[in-house]
Amino acid sequence: MARNTQVAADHAAPPITQILAGFVATHPSRGWSNAVEHEAQRTFLNWAGCAVGAATHEAMRAALAAVQVLQPTAQASVLGRREQVDIASAALLNGISSHTFDFDDTHLLTIIHPAGPVASAALALAEHLDASGRALIDALVLGIDVSCRIGNLMYPEHYDRGWHITGSTGSLGAAAACARLLGLDTHATAMALGIAASQPVGLREQFGTMTKPFHPGAAARAGLTSALLAQHGFTASTRALEAPRGYAQTVSTKCAWHEATDELGERFEISFNTYKPFACGIVIHPVIDASVQLREQGVRAEDIQRIELRVHSLVLELTGKQEPANGLEAKFSVYHGCAAGLIFGRAGEPQFADEIVTRDDVVALRRKVTATVDDSIDEAAAHVSATLADGRRVQVVVEHAIGSLKRPMSDAALEAKFSDQAEPVLGADRTAQLIAACRGIADLPSVRALAALARPAAG
Repeated sequence: MARNTQVAADHAAPPITQILAGFVATHPSRGWSNAVEHEAQRTFLNWAGCAVGAATHEAMRAALAAVQVLQPTAQASVLGRREQVDIASAALLNGISSHTFDFDDTHLLTIIHPAGPVASAALALAEHLDASGRALIDALVLGIDVSCRIGNLMYPEHYDRGWHITGSTGSLGAAAACARLLGLDTHATAMALGIAASQPVGLREQFGTMTKPFHPGAAARAGLTSALLAQHGFTASTRALEAPRGYAQTVSTKCAWHEATDELGERFEISFNTYKPFACGIVIHPVIDASVQLREQGVRAEDIQRIELRVHSLVLELTGKQEPANGLEAKFSVYHGCAAGLIFGRAGEPQFADEIVTRDDVVALRRKVTATVDDSIDEAAAHVSATLADGRRVQVVVEHAIGSLKRPMSDAALEAKFSDQAEPVLGADRTAQLIAACRGIADLPSVRALAALARPAAG
């Protein structure tokens, strides 16, 4: 019976490898609305700021030292650093840095962070090819569409099996973006997708370690390599995505094939992208938002007797670390997020520094937080109640956190976030120039000037 079911599912599967390849290869340049174009610019800006901001993190130092053992040729930029490396290593390194702070974009329908793999691969190749900003944005929109449509096809079962969906779909999006930049035809693009389909990257077990940000970097490198192989005639199955033993049916028990093709070329998944005001897992954001609101209402940490959270089960599944030992672990602690929001009124990267996570007052408040699962509450919502020493009880309910589609970050807020991350690395003047270049990226005759601005000035 199982075998018959498998065959039936196969017969029902449309040829999505070929359909998506044709879409990537032939869709017109800027063939979308002004709103989609604006979101693409916001996505690139947010990604670049995250990549620059984490350029000096210990994970980046380790990764750069590793790739330098290979003696890479200087072909492309490592954002936020003076070093240049080969394009595959640049894709890897910029993918790592863009996800290190867990501050990057989120496609809320799938919780994919799509720009990490796609933009990292596309910028590295575009810089090497001396491509225009228009070509880069076209590749970004189409690559993100491929990765998120495949995510829609499989989510949530694929994620529930333990795959880090950003990495596992990211190699496909990166391959599509790079195929577009290389000008590959439909057949060669299908080969690129097929090669990438054999390289799904990322296990959720790695969350809270340096290997989590490795996933988008490795996916970027895999996608870029796949497109280069296809350009030179390397072959793959023409049904790599949909076949019974192909990508989707191997890594997921859910294969909603229509999600890959519905409104293709009319609805663009980048339209559903969101940007984080807090440097941690997206499911913590409603609790942090509520905690900041409690603080704004005059609730002080020293007056709190206890804090009670009511959240969806996914929140504790992903971020249930009660005693995080360092900043990376704290990004997966709803308890720390709550404490940071109340003590600091924000939860940027500084609030996840190791010395903050282990600070006595932060630990003390964190231990006053209890969390209860209530699956009648949406994944994107939270109920937070603080009981004070004088017996008063103050409650905040957040249905949609700041940064969500219902309460999106403004352009000004995104630029302020960029500046907060980039100025310590690049300085104020260079950061302002880079923001302007990202804002006008589609009009740049060459992306090399933008990449140069994302490196610290010599001196």
